[in-house]
Amino acid sequence: MFSNIGRKIFFILLVSVFLSVPFSKSRADSSTTTVSTTTDVSALQEMISQKTEELNKLNEQKQAVVQKLNQISQSKDSLNSEVQSLNYKIDQLNLQIESNQISQQRIGLEIQSLNGDIKNAQDQVQERKQLIAKLMVEMEESDSENPLFTILGSNSLSDTVNKTSSAYILNKSLVDSLSELANLQDSLSQKVDEISSKKEEQKAQVADLVNTQYILQDQVNEKNVLLSQTKNQEQIYQNQMDQLDAAQQELTQTIDDMESKLRASFNPNLLPSLIHSTLSFPVENVIITQGYGRTSFARKAYKSAFHNGVDIGVPIGTPVYAAADGVVLRVDNNDKGTAKWRHYLYGKYIVISHSNNLATLYGHLSRQVVKAGDIIKRGQLIGYSGETGYAFGPHVHFGVFWEPELKFISVPPANGLVPVGVTIDPMVYLPDSGFTRDY
Repeated sequence: MFSNIGRKIFFILLVSVFLSVPFSKSRADSSTTTVSTTTDVSALQEMISQKTEELNKLNEQKQAVVQKLNQISQSKDSLNSEVQSLNYKIDQLNLQIESNQISQQRIGLEIQSLNGDIKNAQDQVQERKQLIAKLMVEMEESDSENPLFTILGSNSLSDTVNKTSSAYILNKSLVDSLSELANLQDSLSQKVDEISSKKEEQKAQVADLVNTQYILQDQVNEKNVLLSQTKNQEQIYQNQMDQLDAAQQELTQTIDDMESKLRASFNPNLLPSLIHSTLSFPVENVIITQGYGRTSFARKAYKSAFHNGVDIGVPIGTPVYAAADGVVLRVDNNDKGTAKWRHYLYGKYIVISHSNNLATLYGHLSRQVVKAGDIIKRGQLIGYSGETGYAFGPHVHFGVFWEPELKFISVPPANGLVPVGVTIDPMVYLPDSGFTRDY
């Protein structure tokens, strides 16, 4: 008798604990208003759709501006074309800022909608728990009756069958309810993870907005300096650019002479295995505009006729990510001023050291957001694309060096230090798909 009472007390405690234990990941974000009605949900979805439509229109406008920029970069260099180029970049960055702000608004609405989904799922989980508790109580009461007493206490065979069938139905209902509860909790877990992902996306958008505003101000300053120092006269501009071209040719020849000797004496067997995807592309939506080596463009544009990396064409202000885990080796700037004719070599660049004796270079950046010594993860934001340095349009120059022989040297008139070493074709370590070529 005591064991039966003890069993019932234990069972009641078990049911109480089952009902009271919350799902650990299911808490909704208290900072966001929870959606509770179908009308609220519909209104939210409508607002999200409106924001998506606004973003699509802004993206179309940005693409139109980028196309104009591409056309200008292919035209003859002149003061007028440079002013137009800066105006288009300023327009593009303003559109980018507006797009970012709308995107943040949309993410906020999506988080609000997800919180509503979580609240609804929590209610369903609690209802299912209560049903399971009820079924457990009914089964406990049913199981406490001896089967022999069930048969003897029945008025007929039909009554016995009905009681036995009821027990079977209770058991099946419990199994089904537990399965449904597991599915609800899985769905709830996914919603919570989705909110976490959206919050990370929102955080990245905030950082992008701040950095894009800095880049925009830099472009405005560059335009003002250009007009001030040329006094809006084409001849002054051309004279300055001619001097830059001459200096740049000498610089690239000096660097190529050093790197050619290093490459000639280097033992390629020291390199890590040539496995694609050892490195990731540093930007999304990859369009390679110039390859590695003696390219047709290099033979026309550089005295050395050699290109020591790959160029990836992207609009100014595009996020740039680390190609692999590593440590930031150097953050520097080869430009000596804001004016275009004061831009040299890689402009603003970052070099990251990796554990396999490779180092990656990210050149022509508009902004750097890491510093030397930072530990970096693959895919981590490190900067934004631009047109600093000696560049013929916005892009990222991506280079790969054999780090044990990489040096940073002074090469006047370029500012700062310049990375010089054994260069390797980045394509042998980058993914062999997921990009297009435009050269």
